[in-house]
Amino acid sequence: MESGAVRSLSSGVNQQGLRDHNERLILSTLQRHGPLPGSDLARVAGLSPQTVSVILRELEGEGLIQRGEPQRGRVGKPRVPMSLAPDGAFSVGLKLGRRSADLLLSDFDGGVRRQLHTTYRWPTPDAVFDFLRRGLETFAEGLTPVERERIAGIGIAKPYDLWDWHEAIGAPKGALDVWREVDYAAEIARFSSLPVFLDNDGTAACRAEHVYGRGREFRDFAYFFIGSFIGGGVVLNHSVFEGAFGNAGGFGSLLVRGPDGGDRQLIDTASLFLLEDALARAGMATDRLWAQPQDWSGLDGPLDDWIAGTARQLARAAVTVCAVIDFEAVLIDGAFPSDVRTRLVEATRREVGGLDTRGLSPMRIEEGRVGGNARALGAACSPIFSRYLLNTHGSLAAT
Repeated sequence: MESGAVRSLSSGVNQQGLRDHNERLILSTLQRHGPLPGSDLARVAGLSPQTVSVILRELEGEGLIQRGEPQRGRVGKPRVPMSLAPDGAFSVGLKLGRRSADLLLSDFDGGVRRQLHTTYRWPTPDAVFDFLRRGLETFAEGLTPVERERIAGIGIAKPYDLWDWHEAIGAPKGALDVWREVDYAAEIARFSSLPVFLDNDGTAACRAEHVYGRGREFRDFAYFFIGSFIGGGVVLNHSVFEGAFGNAGGFGSLLVRGPDGGDRQLIDTASLFLLEDALARAGMATDRLWAQPQDWSGLDGPLDDWIAGTARQLARAAVTVCAVIDFEAVLIDGAFPSDVRTRLVEATRREVGGLDTRGLSPMRIEEGRVGGNARALGAACSPIFSRYLLNTHGSLAAT
């Protein structure tokens, strides 16, 4: 398959009773392929031109899609490409991290309209929900009344079992236990009537790559995202697979060989907190890892060693996951500058080349494209998918 090509979604149906499915299919096809004239949209979606024409008129009337400039030069009427209207829908995404939180407002086309950031020694419900409440007020000030009504919901990307990581982030024992009993929807209902969607942070990042990044090229892929702690996600048949408990792609728990030759989890051998520790031991400032915009120049030495060690671990992890599912590609991204990502992917490819991969299909190790915003942007995708798009492995499977 040619690099950069867009894989098509499954075909639609023409029965009147499945109109909602077909509306979602058309919106999903436009999201995935970009602007398309009605005739091309019908062909790609597998629907009749008449069905597509009726649905396009309805979606345009609702403000969800918009017309482009007519394409002239052929015999007959000019072809008019249709595309998602960025102002047709909005969504809020919150990344709840172990050291910081990010909040953003995205539009229907994945554009980030506003973004806020806060840091803490460790997360507490009071601080996080107050940050969200104030952020929603800030976002609302920049929207018209009609645009406010178009906010589909609030997506939250959070670490799996957040309360288990007190030691790793230097919090007192038991300081994070309060999160065990938090009812996110009930807490947010105190100040917002928007629906709330919860995601594992690795799954959310994977969803952002699937929707806005290189996920358009592949039907199935494994995804690694390296933040303070490494996580990941799985895409099967063009959809993010969440798993029975919402933790599919929890690659941080994969067993790998540690530096001492013993069994360790990937999260303890391929995460950014290891680089942070190495910089601190070298007497170098660690705050540059998290400052925006990112500039990691001058971190040679600790950074070189971290890339080499992380690539070894990622290579073994990639071989393991591809032995379970025959993925088309393994994508790697993280909360680091793009040049660091490129170096890490190239090093991982070299490491894979030195491993025993008998019985496995040729393995593609590729760069992700979304970067550090992936978790918050992926969280914002959940309300959009729930209301407008197709997700055959999520709650929309029966739609």
